[in-house]
Amino acid sequence: MTTVDGRRIKGERRRRAIVDATLRIVERDGVAGVSHRNIAREAGVPAASIAYYFGSIDELLVATLLESVETLIGELNRLADTVNGGDAHRPAAVARLLADMVREHRGRTIAEYELYLLAARRPALRPAARRWIEAASGYVDDGSGDPAVANALFAAIDGMLLHALIADEPPGPEDFEPTLSCLMRPIRHLHRIDVPQGE
Repeated sequence: MTTVDGRRIKGERRRRAIVDATLRIVERDGVAGVSHRNIAREAGVPAASIAYYFGSIDELLVATLLESVETLIGELNRLADTVNGGDAHRPAAVARLLADMVREHRGRTIAEYELYLLAARRPALRPAARRWIEAASGYVDDGSGDPAVANALFAAIDGMLLHALIADEPPGPEDFEPTLSCLMRPIRHLHRIDVPQGE
């Protein structure tokens, strides 16, 4: 039993090393740099082990995108703990998160968007890309509000991040916060205002 558990742990570590290496390659070289040879070199594993754990490059890219989604969920959990239900603090907290994404974790954010956009061409990645959207939207719309407002918010955030990634100087929290305050105002009132029908 101990031997079996040891092998399982070793296998999980190797699989994780392959996924982490894939994300680093996408950060550095883009999706075009993803190959069995490059991943094996980056992860420090035999090339044959990649085919053992993943049936195809697309399957590996799906796993890499899902891993990024889990990272996003962890960040959103920490964000939710930070604001602790205080509506007034949400724009500032989200602004800090976005600034961190385009400054401290710029490479990872670019890699995630590249994988996200690749889903438009490769159907195998689409469920993973939608999981990203669903996870983020769930933090704004709990099912009792207007999902269109949540969708508009996250579409706007995507645009803000893309603009930030191509800016000569990455924006800071103070640059994001005014726009976020405007965008999030409808969210704060979703559950408290009934809009008359026909208006």
